Amino acid sequence: MLRNRIFFLLFVFIGISASAQTVYFSKLVGKVTNLNKGVADVHVINTSSDRATITDADGRFSIAAKLNDTIFFSAVQFKRKALIVSAVMIESTSIVVPLDEFINELDEVVVRPYNLSGDLSRDMNSITKEKVYVASTLGLPNAYVKPITQAARKLNEATTGGGLVPLNPIINAISGRTKYLKKVLATQEKYARTVRVREYYADSLFVKHLNIPENKIDDFMYFCEVDTAFASVVDSHDKLKIWEYLKLRSNAYRQGADDD
Repeated sequence: MLRNRIFFLLFVFIGISASAQTVYFSKLVGKVTNLNKGVADVHVINTSSDRATITDADGRFSIAAKLNDTIFFSAVQFKRKALIVSAVMIESTSIVVPLDEFINELDEVVVRPYNLSGDLSRDMNSITKEKVYVASTLGLPNAYVKPITQAARKLNEATTGGGLVPLNPIINAISGRTKYLKKVLATQEKYARTVRVREYYADSLFVKHLNIPENKIDDFMYFCEVDTAFASVVDSHDKLKIWEYLKLRSNAYRQGADDD
């Protein structure tokens, strides 16, 4: 009986705590980009609440924020950027934060002691090359196993646990964390397909052959993402099949724009 009361109080406390946090803070979800590509390992810092995170391999991030908070985006190779959280940003499902490259121009660079001439083919032949040791060259087990994403790892941690009655899955299910992590994972997987398609075809092909304006390509790709056939077509890795699909969707996209 006492144990049941303890469990009940624990669940109530977790529910109250989660509700209290959501009163003031929202999850600000977005992507950091440079030249329309995601930028990994960018520090995302909410200086108003001392919270921080780092973008994943696709440039995606999620951080707790409230109205008028100041969010800094910082990386060595890019100019630092600050954003003031607005109501529009909080209400958006995802925001895009473009960063500009940081260029440090030097007056003169002297390379020593290699005596490089500036002729790439000549210098490559004169430099001693050392063997590169990686997991695959060393024949290590699981060398070619693709690591799971951060979102997939967090979801696995939230839905597993030890003990006779694992508390982790129960607590996360009640607090809504499991549902949230599943949504994040689905979003990342869907966006990964979009990135793959963008790498297959140059922007000029979208403009010239699909009649999609360059500033509307991202909007068109989102239009494709929400289509139920998008995942299976892209996962086929058949570039011809994917291109035919994009042609069909571009007709529907332009027709919808004309109707508006």
